[in-house]
Amino acid sequence: MMHFPLKTFRLRHAAVALICAGLSGLTLAATPAELLAGYTAQAGGTAQAARGQAFFTTTHGKEWSCSSCHGAVPTQTGKHAATGKPIGPMAPAFNAERFTDAAKTEKWFRRNCNDVVGRVCTAAEKADVLAWLLTLKP
Repeated sequence: MMHFPLKTFRLRHAAVALICAGLSGLTLAATPAELLAGYTAQAGGTAQAARGQAFFTTTHGKEWSCSSCHGAVPTQTGKHAATGKPIGPMAPAFNAERFTDAAKTEKWFRRNCNDVVGRVCTAAEKADVLAWLLTLKP
């Protein structure tokens, strides 16, 4: 049996905890940039804002696109296509609450991707959309 000093054990335990957290839905992210970094790392490539804009504004075999409810340029309040319920701006520069809660972000990506694409969005798709949203400034 190997014996590790308590400090080494704590460091290893902390590293494992961070890795597990990063793999389980980006639970430590608190800013849009941190979420983007996490999605980009999961995707294993570079996020592309132009690809994100195209994904956001086009349909993918289903009736709605993201822009159906959030607007083609999501810097203003949108409106749910079926219920008419107002939806705050998606671009973080226009809505400080956007993409600050990793669990909420994952919940809404899961729901909206199912409505728009008919499946869970990939990490690359999430990264691209978020990269585009972060380019939108007042």
